[in-house]
Amino acid sequence: MNVFVGIMIPFLGTAAGAAMVFFMRDAIKPAVQKMLLGFASGVMIAASVWSLLIPAMDMASGMGKLSFLPAAAGFLLGIGFLLMMDRIVPHLHIGSDKPEGMESSLKKTTMLVLAVTLHNIPEGMAVGVVFAGMLQGSGTITLAGAFALSIGIAVQNFPEGAIISLPLKSEGVDKGRAFLYGAASGIVEPMGAALTVLLASYIEPALPVLLSFAAGAMVYVVVEELIPESAEGEHSNIGTIGFAAGFVIMMILDVALG
Repeated sequence: MNVFVGIMIPFLGTAAGAAMVFFMRDAIKPAVQKMLLGFASGVMIAASVWSLLIPAMDMASGMGKLSFLPAAAGFLLGIGFLLMMDRIVPHLHIGSDKPEGMESSLKKTTMLVLAVTLHNIPEGMAVGVVFAGMLQGSGTITLAGAFALSIGIAVQNFPEGAIISLPLKSEGVDKGRAFLYGAASGIVEPMGAALTVLLASYIEPALPVLLSFAAGAMVYVVVEELIPESAEGEHSNIGTIGFAAGFVIMMILDVALG
């Protein structure tokens, strides 16, 4: 039951953010959106370090001075995987008119959802791998630590849900559909996490690599998408302030609960 709740928490964060379409009249103001994107970036970077990379190296401590190898290899594989997905999957970022990925005849709203879905893939993997590590009794990952990661990702998913549903409403999509699109972008997280947990007994030897793989994928999203989007338009430090707040909150969650 604890595992089910844990893997569902990030999705609930996305759905709650998407539900803002019922309570807010207009799209999020640019300054607020920049702050939220920065906040999400800070959470993901802190989670990558404290919840994924450090436990990965601790699990490989038996390798002595080479304990960094599984983490380094997994991290680079995660970067490469998201780079490939970014090139293949057709998607469109908020505020952009030029789709990325392979050419497609998909609707604009569908490609907007796919853009956020791409962001959510590594987050679902991260939650699943951490809970899988906890179930296998690795000793480096506690139930509280796994929940800390899950809660941290849910916190940064809240603005992501709002950032996709509110602009869709502004473009003429009715509130119900805008909410469903926003919530649907986060459904890959519990699906991916559940699959990882089910395979826990088979993937235990590869946990250090898988943890760092998720970290690499999350860092790719931050560097490639979130930070550039938080700095678009007129120069402002609001994205940096949001990043600092997200980083510190996630760090506190992981250390205090872990």
